[in-house]
Amino acid sequence: MDRQPLQASFQLPDPALIGSLRFNEAGLIPAVAQDWLDGAVLMVAWMNRDAIERSLASGEVHYWSRSRQELWHKGATSGHFQRLRGLRYDCDADVLLLTIEQLGDVACHTGARSCFYDEAPVPSAGGAAAAPPPADVCTELMRVIEGRRDQPEPGSYTNKLLEGGDNRILKKIGEESAEFVMACKDNNPTEIAGEAADIVFHLQVALAHHGVSWREVQQVLAQRRGAPRRE
Repeated sequence: MDRQPLQASFQLPDPALIGSLRFNEAGLIPAVAQDWLDGAVLMVAWMNRDAIERSLASGEVHYWSRSRQELWHKGATSGHFQRLRGLRYDCDADVLLLTIEQLGDVACHTGARSCFYDEAPVPSAGGAAAAPPPADVCTELMRVIEGRRDQPEPGSYTNKLLEGGDNRILKKIGEESAEFVMACKDNNPTEIAGEAADIVFHLQVALAHHGVSWREVQQVLAQRRGAPRRE
């Protein structure tokens, strides 16, 4: 599994922030781990001062295990390491938000991507087939489109596009792009937003048709952040 060093464009937070945190009587603070690309909440665990310092020093997340009473280097046994991309604390300074890159895309000990997969009255066993966690609206939209692709629904507009292949999909992208340009020329914010949304939808249909995930697009955008400026 790729565990290359953090990109030079990413700077770990200043360790001095620890002085602003409010730990509980046991010297612990809860930490929410959030995916750095789609904003999904992956897990919640505890950290103490040592865990935070080691996470900041190494760039890989460490937690404190209350059951074992010891530091826990996430991924040390499973291989599912968490690369730290950012760290913030809340308005009361008693909860941490870790922005992380989850290597292997599995954060839960059950094998699920996230620990937050249940919404039914009876808990399930999780695992690789568990429901994905809630994410940003574009990620959720792509899930719907991929669902239509894999399990077609009669009368679905998305399925009509997919059935038409590139000819129909790319024609719609061209039409929606022209309408977006005209909305911009008219300087109509409402129409600009609407046409932009239409473009995103049809782009995602094209991605699904060609088997390219939305996450791959997000990764490219993230990699370009902080890249050398274009001339």
